[in-house]
Amino acid sequence: MHTFPHYAAADPAQVSALIRENPFALVVSAGDGVPVATHVPVILEGAAVAGGTLLGHMARANPHWRSFEGSPDVLVIFSGPHGYVSPTVYATDPAVPTWDYAAVHLTGRVELVDDALDVVERTVTALESLRDPAWEPTPASRDRFRALVPGVVAFRVHVRTEQSMFKLSQDLDAERYARVRDSVAAGNPGLAELMRRAGCPALTDGADGQDRRTGRRVES
Repeated sequence: MHTFPHYAAADPAQVSALIRENPFALVVSAGDGVPVATHVPVILEGAAVAGGTLLGHMARANPHWRSFEGSPDVLVIFSGPHGYVSPTVYATDPAVPTWDYAAVHLTGRVELVDDALDVVERTVTALESLRDPAWEPTPASRDRFRALVPGVVAFRVHVRTEQSMFKLSQDLDAERYARVRDSVAAGNPGLAELMRRAGCPALTDGADGQDRRTGRRVES
């Protein structure tokens, strides 16, 4: 992924948060020289991204996993909230449209994991932690898991490199940034939340973190 330093994550916590909150990833490998990609749930194992590990699983019927032994290098892509930004939001002329988005690309070496049931259960636990109330598997549900696991292949990715793009209109002046943030909030709350977390350099003075438009603090 081509990246711009201005749009890189300002804090490693931004990267881990995007992965945890958007775990439906794209796993890409190039067995036999032809790229193959599968959309699967992938969770972060532990707290660290750089030098850390990921856990995922896919259907055994999917031939993709069979290429892992011969081509263990994979790319795992996580995509966060995104949206088109119309020039009508800026209330200025001239203006051009753009697209705001967040994405994380991780590369690493993949290995198959014998205990697929453990990976599936850990994946469910991670995803349910984002919900309120969270679902707790009953004994009957766990039995169902065990019955289905033979049809599942689990894997672990040892992360080697990390790239991120958090393009969230942070290069705009304070007034236009505020207009974009307010416009996005109505129809794309996930993207608005990312903007709120990242903040806008033009809206803060670097001393007290205060939003010069609203008087409120801008959380980063």
